[in-house]
Amino acid sequence: MRGLMQEHPLLVSSLLEHAAKHHAGAKVVSVDAAGAVTRGTWRDVAHDAKRLAQALARRGVGPGERIATLAWNTRAHLAAYYGISGMGAVLHTVNPRLFPDQIAYILQDAEDTHLFVDPSVLPVVTAIADRLPPSLRAVVLMGPVEARPALPVEVLEMEALLAAEDGAYEWPVLDEHEASALCYTSGTTGMPKGVLYSHRSTVLHAMAAIAPDVFAFSARDVVMPVVPMFHVNAWSIPYASAMVGASLVLPGPRLDPASLFKLFEEERVTFSAGVPTIWTMLLQWLRAEPARRFARPPRLVVGGTALPLPVTEGFLKEYGVSIVHAWGMTEISPLGSTNVRKAENADWDDERFLPYSRKQGRPQFGVDFRVRDAEGNEIPHDGVAFGELEVRGHWTAGAYFNRPDDPAFTEDGWFRTGDVVTVDELGSIEIVDRAKDVIKSGGEWISSITLENLVLAHPDVQLAAAIPVHHPKWDERPLLVVVRKPGTDPSPESILSVLEGKIAKWWMPDAVEFVDSLPLTATGKLWKAELKRQFKDYRLPG
Repeated sequence: MRGLMQEHPLLVSSLLEHAAKHHAGAKVVSVDAAGAVTRGTWRDVAHDAKRLAQALARRGVGPGERIATLAWNTRAHLAAYYGISGMGAVLHTVNPRLFPDQIAYILQDAEDTHLFVDPSVLPVVTAIADRLPPSLRAVVLMGPVEARPALPVEVLEMEALLAAEDGAYEWPVLDEHEASALCYTSGTTGMPKGVLYSHRSTVLHAMAAIAPDVFAFSARDVVMPVVPMFHVNAWSIPYASAMVGASLVLPGPRLDPASLFKLFEEERVTFSAGVPTIWTMLLQWLRAEPARRFARPPRLVVGGTALPLPVTEGFLKEYGVSIVHAWGMTEISPLGSTNVRKAENADWDDERFLPYSRKQGRPQFGVDFRVRDAEGNEIPHDGVAFGELEVRGHWTAGAYFNRPDDPAFTEDGWFRTGDVVTVDELGSIEIVDRAKDVIKSGGEWISSITLENLVLAHPDVQLAAAIPVHHPKWDERPLLVVVRKPGTDPSPESILSVLEGKIAKWWMPDAVEFVDSLPLTATGKLWKAELKRQFKDYRLPG
């Protein structure tokens, strides 16, 4: 017997319509590359999105057509988010910080027909003008420029496209399983891979994001996504904010601590999310001047890589700011887990919970985890045993775009994340390494991430990486590559001393090398593949 309930497709456009109709008073604040601030509401964003959909339809854009963006967190980008997906086309966000070869490859692989570009990243497009895909019909400038670029395709202005339309547009009723957005992985071990999200997966993901044990959004929140809108749809924040009618602050490309703190205070931001680098720099900036204090301490979420415990502790004890650790991937939209208290540790005091908070936490409803060792057996939940994390769920990819037979997916439908984790008795995972970065010494695994996090506690260490180097007997041994803090000169012995008593003796790195900088990916993560290449001929002492 079927239930007698109404059925309506879960569509991205319905999120915007809800915010515009029921939360018209919520503000949408946008900052451009020059620092100019634009103020509006969700109703204004909806009007812009509908005019954009009209303009694209007038240009013949049809269902499933990929429309790319190279842009920051701005209101124009937000209108593109909803206008493109809402009309039935596919929003394709492209990271302007990727290498030119990767950007050219991504545009060609997606076969985009239009490319929306923030004027500040126009040089990225002109640099690959000779490699733009044959499918591309136009580049659309998302703001004024001094001179139009010479490109082999038509160059349009978004402002002019919107001005020609009246916004009298009805969002089409689409199949909720149709594609809504396309995002590519960062491509640290090869060319990026495309992940194609559906309207259904996007709306369900936003529903999970607003939950109390995830982002805990409400209509009273003022939300500022520091994570870029080109990076896995800003972790769903543009969608989740509309779902609850929260106010939205879009900081543009200026993500320095002073600019962010100004927005925190002036716009009364209550929630923000970003990668560890952002929060580490903000904490250092705050500490540089004792008078710098939050009038209203915001809630922060961190993801991307592990946040060093001293940063979490500093924010909480010195500024009253709590930071929740989240984990996710492009392939899972990206939210997979958050580390918030549950019944078993609800009564832990801060001194006990802070060390635990470094873990990536437990999955929310909608995703499921399993962790298996090299033989395919599920590992014990003892917080010690290692295994590769596999995921399935309502917003987890089932295949890559244009790569139907990629081995990242198991025969029984799980996605192999490539993350090596432990699982404790409370069900929280802790990422101890990437499968490709585990140091295999004498048939045993050594966690490079564990070594790095411990070494970062040294007062003279700014950055650190642990990588495997060849050893004639043990196959691989760990090498520590360290960036000193300015004005310091630590010895290798002092660096290794912070590890004593905290790791097994055979985990102890065989050498320490000091460098001026470490290679980073376009998303700000440590680029270990490049670092391993740089040290591929390294010979351990003795």
